[in-house]
Amino acid sequence: MRNYIIKRLFLIPLTLWGIITVNFAIIQLAPGGPVDYMLAQYRGMNTDAKSQITSMSEVNTQTKPNDSAYSGAQGVPDDLIKALEKQFGFDKPWYVRYGKMLKDYLCFDFGKSYYRDKTILSLIKERMPVSVSLGLWSTLLIYLIAIPLGIKKARVDGSKFDVFSSFFIVIGSAMPVFLLAVFFIVFFAGGVYWQWFPLRGLVSAGWDNFSLMHKIGDYFWHMALPVLTMVIGGIAGLTMLTKNSFLDEINKQYVLTARAKGASENRILYGHVFRNAMLIIIAGFPSLLLKMLFTGSLLIEVIFSLNGLGLLGYEAITTRDYPVVFGTLYIFALLGLILKLLSDITYSLVDPRINFESA
Repeated sequence: MRNYIIKRLFLIPLTLWGIITVNFAIIQLAPGGPVDYMLAQYRGMNTDAKSQITSMSEVNTQTKPNDSAYSGAQGVPDDLIKALEKQFGFDKPWYVRYGKMLKDYLCFDFGKSYYRDKTILSLIKERMPVSVSLGLWSTLLIYLIAIPLGIKKARVDGSKFDVFSSFFIVIGSAMPVFLLAVFFIVFFAGGVYWQWFPLRGLVSAGWDNFSLMHKIGDYFWHMALPVLTMVIGGIAGLTMLTKNSFLDEINKQYVLTARAKGASENRILYGHVFRNAMLIIIAGFPSLLLKMLFTGSLLIEVIFSLNGLGLLGYEAITTRDYPVVFGTLYIFALLGLILKLLSDITYSLVDPRINFESA
């Protein structure tokens, strides 16, 4: 196993290089960009956009418009376009920008946001607590609820409990996450009926001055509705996966043999079936955690006004903030690769028969 871990650790930089290279190439070919975005804002007389353009006072508004490839360049001074290209680094060839990006990323230097006067690492540091809170608590609760429920459904397969629980699970999974979020806001966050929970933010104002117990209570008070929404939306798949995995193992020959020898049902279930049935569930842990940390929490962050990494990445894509896009992508990919490696290690711990080194 040690050789396998070393090999995987050496493959992580190569995988990251491939991901970054492919996405850099896509960005070069995709229409639009930060220059087009700022030109559109400028032509719309957006004062915020004008203030973000460096050396704005040096632009000669009487200069003839440049015959540029930018879709929004018509009627815009040539000096302004050149200033924008220099500001965003597009005055250099693509291979120079690509080489500089790779060199900086080796040192975890992701640069600064185009539109915020902050480094990418500082932005990620600011937003990380929200995404980590949503992802970890949601994943933990999903596993704590779905695995025992799936085992129970497998043991009483076809019973009234199995049928009724499946009915509610299907309803919960069929409802879109954003609809659940809106439902909770309307009924429990002051939308129409009761205001039992806060609508926005991770903590209340003045949180630094609270006592320790007050801080803990306030934190979970804010997290209650977003986490509950994500748990209801994500519990169905893992529950049915657990049930089917246990049913498949329960019907195998070694279980019949153990019963014939007089082993108790609990001994069979937790001493033999559990280890084998949990393999497929463990394999799905990295993808579920990564989904909850970043992609799955995007709508939740928007609806509940939580400034997490998912919302940061979405805002960066819509505004063509490429340093933020590449920086968050790099972090997401790195965490995904590490979680996949941890999943393989857990695989071998659960079932020592699995040998990844021979793969």
